[in-house]
Amino acid sequence: MSSPNRTRRALLAIAGITGVGVLAKKAQARHTETHFEETTKHKLVYQCNKAEYDYIAHILFSAGEMLREYGDDIEIIVTTFGPGVHLLGKKPGRPVSPVHQDKVSSLAAYGVSFHACGNTMKSLGWTEKDLLAVAKVVPIGAVDLMLLQEQGFSYISW
Repeated sequence: MSSPNRTRRALLAIAGITGVGVLAKKAQARHTETHFEETTKHKLVYQCNKAEYDYIAHILFSAGEMLREYGDDIEIIVTTFGPGVHLLGKKPGRPVSPVHQDKVSSLAAYGVSFHACGNTMKSLGWTEKDLLAVAKVVPIGAVDLMLLQEQGFSYISW
């Protein structure tokens, strides 16, 4: 099974050949060397703990802009917990726009990771089967944020 980073490289190559997508073109054009081996120059983690339309839109837009700006030189993770975990639910218990879930899938195809808080999922009675395929369950969302920061990820919260 290929890693998200290898998937991103393949999608960037295909998009570059076919001329599809400004995102892919810029990312491919800016970087001749990729970080797909072990490390990346930039690491960014977003906190998503609300299920409000504008809040989620800002996070997803920002993640996309960072990917466009830094292409292969950035690793991006969106950690969801509390009401924010509904963004990753197949059948969200709160109003979540299908447009936002499509954006999650699109960003994930380019290597952005989406983490779901296991504690929040337990409180909702959810299992991994209740999540979008791109989601990765972490035991505790706040701990995920802490550990990622300890690994050098910059932390963004709205």
